[in-house]
Amino acid sequence: MTEKLSTKAIVVFDIDGVVRDVSGSYRRAIADTVEHFTKQAYRPTPLDIDQLKSEGIWNNDWEASQELIYRYFGAQGQPREQLQLDYNAIVAFFQSRYRGTDPDHWTGYICDEPLLLQPHYLEELTRASIAWGFFSGATRGSANYILEKRLGLQSPVLIAMEDAPGKPDPTGLFATVEQLEKGLDETPAIIYVGDTVADMYTVVKARELDPHRTWIGVGVLPPHVQETPARRDAYGETLLAAGAVVVLTNVEKLNPAKIQEILP
Repeated sequence: MTEKLSTKAIVVFDIDGVVRDVSGSYRRAIADTVEHFTKQAYRPTPLDIDQLKSEGIWNNDWEASQELIYRYFGAQGQPREQLQLDYNAIVAFFQSRYRGTDPDHWTGYICDEPLLLQPHYLEELTRASIAWGFFSGATRGSANYILEKRLGLQSPVLIAMEDAPGKPDPTGLFATVEQLEKGLDETPAIIYVGDTVADMYTVVKARELDPHRTWIGVGVLPPHVQETPARRDAYGETLLAAGAVVVLTNVEKLNPAKIQEILP
């Protein structure tokens, strides 16, 4: 008879802005892409990008880039239907900046992303009987680059862009949890850790679709919003308003003691 395992909670992590700092990579690639497709007329600031993402539906950075291009030209009086933007060309340009131009050896901004957590943190969760995995809007290649190559994790549970609809649709979160709870003899609380409004909305929608489970949203402030107290506080309030039960300055502050504190 297979022994059933016990766990105190399941923690699912977003990756961008939580596991890695993407202010100089994904967000820089957004700015480069918008600048290129507006013929150098407009380069969105970090605040411009945050304001777009605060709408809760622009988790995909390729789509976010396209939307910022549309809005720039719209402000110049050019309607969307007349622009005929080539989405595939936007994606290709973005990837050339983020990954680099060599498909076999990545040389782009992804190579220099600072890590926001270390493997010992995840080991601490495991020792405390807390299961963990990842649900991200990043491509599987990009996510695995950071998880396996940079952090050295061995085949972690991961649901990536190719595996599920974009957030705030909670399908990918459900799929991650399904993998993590195999073999468990109970239904533990689920914590989703993210840095955007879309991440918190994902938890809210999960709760609506599966109200019999405990769903907890934990917000993490990405590094680029912590440069001034006013910016930090405003961003934190936005995450709380979107459904976060707590907002932390770094993911590693969600340690076993903090997890125990926020569990019902």
